[in-house]
Amino acid sequence: MGFEMGDTSVPGEVHRHYERLADTYDDNWAYNPDYLWWMAARIAEALEIEPSDRIADIGCGTGLFAREVANLVNPQLPLQCVDPSAAMLKQLDPSEGLWPIQASAEDLAQRRVQLPHAPLDAAWMKEAVHHVADKGATLAGLAEQLAPGGRLLIVMLPATIEYPLFSEALKRYEALQPNPADIAQHLTSAGLRTSLTYVEHQLTLNTERYLAMVRARYMSLLSLFSDAEIEAGIEEIRRRHPEPELSFPDRFAFVLGRREESVSPSVPSEVPGSGP
Repeated sequence: MGFEMGDTSVPGEVHRHYERLADTYDDNWAYNPDYLWWMAARIAEALEIEPSDRIADIGCGTGLFAREVANLVNPQLPLQCVDPSAAMLKQLDPSEGLWPIQASAEDLAQRRVQLPHAPLDAAWMKEAVHHVADKGATLAGLAEQLAPGGRLLIVMLPATIEYPLFSEALKRYEALQPNPADIAQHLTSAGLRTSLTYVEHQLTLNTERYLAMVRARYMSLLSLFSDAEIEAGIEEIRRRHPEPELSFPDRFAFVLGRREESVSPSVPSEVPGSGP
């Protein structure tokens, strides 16, 4: 589900938010196996992933979508799952071909951490770019680590959404969410051939389950609100949506950058001694 957004502008608080959510994170997203397959298929299709590709999911969380992509494409190399949260990475199952690497996008971009399988043929960041402070520099650093013909996909929510959140949360969302066109420009400035497209999935959720997710602050955006504000927001949602089920569009921007075939990679194909 495309709900996870909301840069608090306090990296430590964002980190604590994900550490708290790690054990129940999949419950908030895996409500519908069809949705997981749909998103994984869209990612694999956009990136044109081949089984032998060196792949990374940057900001992977628990590896929920990486697992589905791996099932779809059966990569011959481990799918590298990168996330700064140790608690999130503990949810990964290495037997499923997922290779945990504790690092942030900035760590990779600035070469503080190097991937064991590089340069990359395909990489994606799903709803994580809003947590990056210097988006231009970080995306440029990631672009440098693509192999010739390598692809980098940024999956993000659009500038406005039609979610049944309370009004103050929607207002805060619009103030914080980066514009997909700006992310596309960053990839273009990094020397990638860039495209911006949109995909949409219709969500249907039991209203009480959705309200429980709001109370649990399943979105990092909601960590900006106090308990009292969350409860008031839930009451506002109840008034506006008395129906037993909620149905609304989940729309995503797919910002895809591709390195030209003639560009030489700037990182070695293997990094001696590297590992998860």
